[in-house]
Amino acid sequence: MTTPDLLTVILLGIVEGLTEYLPVSSTGHLILAGELLGFSGDAGTTFDIAIQSGAILAVLVAYWGRFMAVGRGLLVREPSALAFLRNVVLGFLPAAVMGVLFIKAVEALLESPTTVAVSLILGGFAILWIERRMGEARVSGVESLSSATAVKIGLGQCVAMIPGVSRSGATIMAALMLGVDRKTAAEFSFFLAVPTISGATVLMLWRNRDALDASNLSAIGIGFAVSFVVALAVVKGFVALVGRFGFAPFAWYRIIVGSAALLWLLAR
Repeated sequence: MTTPDLLTVILLGIVEGLTEYLPVSSTGHLILAGELLGFSGDAGTTFDIAIQSGAILAVLVAYWGRFMAVGRGLLVREPSALAFLRNVVLGFLPAAVMGVLFIKAVEALLESPTTVAVSLILGGFAILWIERRMGEARVSGVESLSSATAVKIGLGQCVAMIPGVSRSGATIMAALMLGVDRKTAAEFSFFLAVPTISGATVLMLWRNRDALDASNLSAIGIGFAVSFVVALAVVKGFVALVGRFGFAPFAWYRIIVGSAALLWLLAR
């Protein structure tokens, strides 16, 4: 794997941390950033995948108390803890199955910046449409989700295999359409990220193992650390932010960035 310079490593770590849990597509932003910084192809993809683990750690740290409480509850078969685990597993399974079945198609899409730009634009309009038509929330709390609702949100997550769609955006919007309140939708997206991103990271790194080199571990380590710190700040502030402003600001951001990226790509 080609070793990126320190500035590129830090910038990509910031991009990953900022965008992983916002409904703007971290993968899409990393692909576009890689194009701008001249660090793309197999080397860029492998690096992007590796530093995602920093964002996973951020959720584990931010919600450590919640995870520990669920763990203790599972030991005594507490109903709420069992419901939490059931819903996370059910929400994760659709993406796991689709990811294994269509891994080659996903890898091909990761090489298309134009797909990212178009997906950002279309996703932005989709968020605006859902925000204006969502009804009153009927479900609050991850443990309160029904099995069917968890599966449906998981199916929504599958759409995010298209770069630029956004995993968090797809899960949150699916949850809102199913009557889940904003806070629960955001938190369920965080919790689904742990098995989903972990599984995708392991699978993709294994498939790209030939591109890994011991000399690049320091760059990956720095990118990991930067993405962790930035993602931790985002996770802590995101729920409060959407509670106050909703998701429309992210939708308009997607439309503007996607349009600018598309014009740039077409003009090259």
